[in-house]
Amino acid sequence: MYETDDPRSRLSTASAGSAKASSTFGVSTYARFYDTAPQYQDDGQRTWYARGQNFVVAYSETRDGATLGREDQPDEYVLLLPDDGRGARITAGGETKDAPGYSVTFVPPGDSVVEMPRGGRAIRLITSRSADLAGLASNAVAYRRPDPHIPPFEPWPDPPGGFAIRTYSLDVPDKPGRFGKIWRCTTFMVNVFPPQHGPRDPAKLSPHHHDDFQQASLAIGGSYVHHLRWPWTADQSEWREDEHELCGSPSLCVIPARVIHTSAAVDPGVNLLVDIFSPPRADFSAMPGWVLNADDYPAPPQ
Repeated sequence: MYETDDPRSRLSTASAGSAKASSTFGVSTYARFYDTAPQYQDDGQRTWYARGQNFVVAYSETRDGATLGREDQPDEYVLLLPDDGRGARITAGGETKDAPGYSVTFVPPGDSVVEMPRGGRAIRLITSRSADLAGLASNAVAYRRPDPHIPPFEPWPDPPGGFAIRTYSLDVPDKPGRFGKIWRCTTFMVNVFPPQHGPRDPAKLSPHHHDDFQQASLAIGGSYVHHLRWPWTADQSEWREDEHELCGSPSLCVIPARVIHTSAAVDPGVNLLVDIFSPPRADFSAMPGWVLNADDYPAPPQ
């Protein structure tokens, strides 16, 4: 499935053909935020919503002093601040903390407020248990019927020290043998890739599939072509054409389980991609040193 020099070739799930053939697949969806009107707008923000089966991505462009609030949030969520110098003040769980720009923060359940003193981009990842946001998603209709291969959502174990505002800098040096920069909480795994300068080498792509979870690829810089292929099954009426979707940024591609896929940066400048999984991936978590905050968030017993 992977080239031998790809760190993912050592994953427990790397063997091709582990999934049985099926005549049913979920759907792929693409949300091009740059080319559509936001689903919510006020004096302080413009916010686009798109979703997968278990998650909602809220992509906000904010002005100075904007606030993003949640009431009675049922579970932990993610705040990604991709721009250096554009931090946030977060109040949740009885505490207030400042998160710098270029960071990822895990926000406790319950009431919370994110203040953006200098504006900028704020990306929140929230499970689809928040029905108010799931219903706002531009692609909500695609998930009225769940992907048949994805099990019911179950959060991972609570952190040993209890829920708290936990912030991690994205400024982590690359390390040979490690794939991207990965953090997890009880509800999400986030993999922030190093900047890709110029197009990806078309001779070094990585087509693969996931048996029982979706992948969301969020482009926050540059442009990507998402290549998707549905395996043939015994029922020819279920066969689908390959997809080769060009998406600029910001945009979201949601890839169904069991669909072969790979994404290629194509912009001549800087390309930036974030992969999102909900709940966290067990195979990535099993790789020593890959999850940068593994001590804060234990994996479930295997």
